[in-house]
Amino acid sequence: MRDRTAARVSGARCALAVTAMTLITMLAGCSPGGGKDAPAGKADGSARPSPARWRPAPGTDWQWQLSGKLDTSVDAPVYDVDGFDRTAAEVAALHREGRKVICYLSTGAWEDFRPDAARFPTAVLGKGNGWKGERWLDIRRTEVLEPLMETRIAMCAKKGFDAVEPDNMDGYRNKSGFPLTAADQLRYNRLIARLVHRHGMSVGLKNDLPQIPELVGDFDFAVNEQCAQYEECEELTPFVKAGKAVFHVEYELPAAEFCAQSRKLGLSSLRKEYELGVERETCAAG
Repeated sequence: MRDRTAARVSGARCALAVTAMTLITMLAGCSPGGGKDAPAGKADGSARPSPARWRPAPGTDWQWQLSGKLDTSVDAPVYDVDGFDRTAAEVAALHREGRKVICYLSTGAWEDFRPDAARFPTAVLGKGNGWKGERWLDIRRTEVLEPLMETRIAMCAKKGFDAVEPDNMDGYRNKSGFPLTAADQLRYNRLIARLVHRHGMSVGLKNDLPQIPELVGDFDFAVNEQCAQYEECEELTPFVKAGKAVFHVEYELPAAEFCAQSRKLGLSSLRKEYELGVERETCAAG
């Protein structure tokens, strides 16, 4: 979130100031109105724009590790790791090695093992999402969820992450326990994207393939699971055409069955186990 250097402000020279004790000649660049210079940035004193966000290019290799001791020896320019479990020191160490680092967060489901779990009122907790200790969230309740999610996103920014991977962003397509609609999901996903951008980081769209045409402009990259298994990978091409990476993983198919298509489509594809440990098989050309 570094600010750009403000443009110099030209103006008339200040008048000579004379006191009874000394004569001090002051020549300083003043604002056009002759008063104090406006804060760096816009003339009205509003905040300066942030630098351009990181936008990974199609085909960028990556490592996705959400469990076990972090292994920084994997030869990949991008690491996607758990936002709660990893420390600022670990993020900084990856940066020293020239890596970009993505902060994994669950923004569409509640997890009973997170340190902020008690802050979520039971009214927003729905049915289980298939993973132990996790339940879908009522994403319509943005008055409740927005401050909770912004706190999590701010944590990622404070630790120095370059981007956020918000997970469980397709509750409307699942049996969540709430009557969620596609419109509800669009509003919520765009809210999450705005919050991440507000904190100076890039954001990836996780799954939610049907809404890619509406959301590709709001997100900086995509993260997908099992598009090859379900014959959906071509639905991700709007991101590639926009010059944005698609970080893709398969769990059940052998790499030989999907890597050729992945390279053809420009995807950044891996073969991983469900626990998302260190092991990986990449489709990156070598």
